[in-house]
Formats: sequence, structure tokens, C-alpha cells
Amino acid sequence: MNELLNRLQAGLDALDAQSLRRRRRTVHTRCAPDTDADGQPLLAFCSNDYLGLASHPAIVAALQEGAARYGAGSGASHLISGHSLAHAKVEDELAAFMAPHLEAPRALLFSTGYMANLAVLSALGGKDAELFSEELNHASLIDGARLSRSQVSVYPHGDLDALEGLLRASRAQNRIVVTDSVFSMDGDIAPLPQLLALCERHGAWLVVDDAHGFGVLGAQGRGALEHFKLRSPQLVYMGTLGKAAGVSGAFVAAHDTVIEWLVQRARPYIYTTASPPALAHALSASLALIAGEEGAMRRARLNLLVAGFRAALRLKRWQLMPSDTAIQPVCIGASGTALAAGAALQRGGYWVPAIRPPTVPRNTARLRVTFSAAHAPEDMQRLVNALRLAEEECDDN
Repeated sequence: MNELLNRLQAGLDALDAQSLRRRRRTVHTRCAPDTDADGQPLLAFCSNDYLGLASHPAIVAALQEGAARYGAGSGASHLISGHSLAHAKVEDELAAFMAPHLEAPRALLFSTGYMANLAVLSALGGKDAELFSEELNHASLIDGARLSRSQVSVYPHGDLDALEGLLRASRAQNRIVVTDSVFSMDGDIAPLPQLLALCERHGAWLVVDDAHGFGVLGAQGRGALEHFKLRSPQLVYMGTLGKAAGVSGAFVAAHDTVIEWLVQRARPYIYTTASPPALAHALSASLALIAGEEGAMRRARLNLLVAGFRAALRLKRWQLMPSDTAIQPVCIGASGTALAAGAALQRGGYWVPAIRPPTVPRNTARLRVTFSAAHAPEDMQRLVNALRLAEEECDDN
């Protein structure tokens, strides 16, 4: 093996030594709690399909109808010939859906949430800007901040005083505060009302990545903005469409002027082939479900599962972290122990991923339990029993 490959192999060996190498499993079934991974039947607590819509018959039918009507692909970027009627329709629907929280709202579709975050921060930022980034922000926001060529200041998790000090000291002409709403590895929610108040006081944008809140939080599923009853022209909102919405992609909603700026300046939008129109057609069906009675019923069911899990789980050494969302992390500590716990659960027929550094800080490796409205109460209770057994079986190392 040549020197270039040897160097990579040494890096892989180092990951193995630290119990940090990631491995994929191949799923043979649809996205649902009862799944088959690498030929093993498992009860899955690991997807972000929070409302259980990924296999909903109405959305599947809409996807089929969209493929029959628009074909398999878009054929070009949005600014050439790839922007279909289906894309335009769901953008209008998303803008109307988020209208209670944004002034002069408009929405823009993206192929992924990662791309949306890169687009927003690179287009709004620049050499005259300073970005104030939450310590636990998603990798896409961290990469977007780097790509923006802005000065970047990181404030400690949830520390409003530290952020205010940074904003007060900033001499940048353009200030941008960026945060996750629901933190994907901890499950807690950012203090958005206080963050927005700071932004309005200091003339800053507030960019909110609501990947894990859209569809789930709020009475009608409008996410963190509805949850906190926020409204401001300084809000730039990103919601993903492959989690609670059950399909694929993402959108940014903001004042019309912001969205037009993204259309003109956001390279991840301008230079990417548009997603298949059939997906946009399916998203229209998903949005109708989220906003209607069925969406409300599914959110209520999800909340009951989370509350029941937190009330029932009693652990001796491991710690159930504070979270009222569908993300329920069980902090273990050592990466090796977390891997052993995940393996013990898998042997028992449960799929709960072990999350390790660098995704989370050192010595905070955890099991990341995620619930879906598609889970039954019996599924939740079985998991509680399995977690207790896994804790007894796995020694710290």
C-alpha cells in the first residue's frame, strides 16, 4: 500500500482505537418503527420521522402522482429551467404557513437542510459581518459560518449574557446571530424569545435552524416560532422537510427581500440542480397533514410518548438528559461503554444509536433515543425495560 493510503489507514486505525469509527447499516424496509437492518428485525428509536409521515399512504400516493405528472428529475437548476409548478406551489404554501411569524413572508426550497444553512450564512455574511454562533450548533451552521468569510464569535450554550457582551462589543456593520432551535444531540430548546430581543436591540439578524422543531412544535406544527409566539422581520427561519414532514429537502422562510437576496447570491441554491418536482408535490400533501387535525393528533401522541418515557425511565448510573422534545438522550460518558450499550440493545432487538465525539463533547457519549408518533405506548415501555437491562449489563470502561 502506498504512503498516501497508509496515512489514511493510520487515521482509521486511530478511530478504531478510540471507539470512534462510524459504520452504516443497510435498511431493507420502509421508514417505520418495525424495521429490518442488515437482515435483523429491530424496533427502531433512531429516525427523525417524528410524526410518522414518511410512509403515510397519502404522501406516498402524492409522490407517485407527482412522478407520473412531472417525471423523475427536474433537469436543471431553479434559475435555468428546473423550477416547476410543484416547486412554486409548495413554496407559496410554506410561506403562507409561516406567515403568522414573519413579515412579508416568502419561502425558498433547498435540496437539503445542510445546503440551506450554507446558503443563508454565506449569502447574508461577508467580510463586513460578524456571526455569533451557538456553541452546540449543527455542523452545517458551523460550516456555513466558515464559508461566509465573516468574523465568527462562538458563545457558550444558552449563555445570553455572554452573547449580549459580544454583540455590545462588536463593531461589525452586519451582525448575525445563528442558533439551532432544538439541539439535535441534547434535545433542549434555545431561548429564542430572549435571543430575538437581543437581536432587535442590537440590530442583528436571528437565523434559526428549526430542523427538529418544524412540524413538531407549536399547536399547528409551525415549529419553534409558533411555540414561542415570535414574529419579527429580523427572523430568518430554516425548516427541514425530511424529518417531521417525512419527505426530503428544506426551506428558508423570511421577509421577501431576504429571500430575493438568497436567490441572487446564495451559491448553494444558484448552482444546484433542483430537487425532483415529485418531491415538492408530495410535500404539499405532507404540509396539509401537518397543519390539519391529523397533524395535531400525531403531535399529541408524540408528546404523550415522551412524557411517559421520562416518567417511567429510572436509571442508576446513566443520566436521562433534560428534554421535553422527541429527542431523549441518555448520557453514558465513555465512548466504549456507549457502543457496548448500543450493541446490547441491538442484541435484544432495539436500534438506538450510540453518539460519540466529535459529534458530542468528550466524555459525554450517549444513546440518542428518538420517538415517533408511529411508536405505540407498548414500544416505549419495552424500550424502558431494555435500557434498564443494558445499564446492568454494561460496565464503565
